[in-house]
Amino acid sequence: MKLYFSPGACSLSPHIVARELGIDLQLLKVDTKNKKVMATGADYLAIIPKGYVPALELDGGEILTEGPAIVQYLADKKPEAKLAPPNGTLERYHLQEMLGYINSEIHKTYSPLFHPKISPELREDRLAYLRKRYSIIERQLANRTYLFGDQFTVADAYLFVVTNWSRAVRLDLSEFPNVLAFQKRVAARPAVQTAMAEEGLRPPAPSAQ
Repeated sequence: MKLYFSPGACSLSPHIVARELGIDLQLLKVDTKNKKVMATGADYLAIIPKGYVPALELDGGEILTEGPAIVQYLADKKPEAKLAPPNGTLERYHLQEMLGYINSEIHKTYSPLFHPKISPELREDRLAYLRKRYSIIERQLANRTYLFGDQFTVADAYLFVVTNWSRAVRLDLSEFPNVLAFQKRVAARPAVQTAMAEEGLRPPAPSAQ
């Protein structure tokens, strides 16, 4: 399978999930500004008309887009890893509920903050909205290692990735200690460190001698 990605973008979420599962992916870096696949110079829009990442090209050539759908697809490839509860269970619907919340209420609220011409008024409005939405996450993480307890899931990968953007947009999360502790725990996971190193977001770990 091929994962079209941009370093540190939301495509890092399925990248982390794949590494957690031990699923081998061919990584294809995309210049999202110029809509080019960097290794080949191919027109990304010709491959993915939506023009954004992530996109997962399956072995048969079919394309799957949208991060929440991709991470569930990957999790279902190896259900024994329990990165997503079984289909049809209430726990699975709660996972989908959380993925939808992260997608619509957190991920999409960050998006305008990256625009260089955002007005000060809109910037403050979006930062305030994010703090409001993180208050829900803060309560969810109370006395929990991850969003649903001790089991790491695809929702944790997604939350970790979008919350990493807080530094880039200068969003102070100090009022959310559970969220900050969560970020440190997820960042320490070996699969997360591997995925981030592969995207050039941190140095690779030294090899054992």
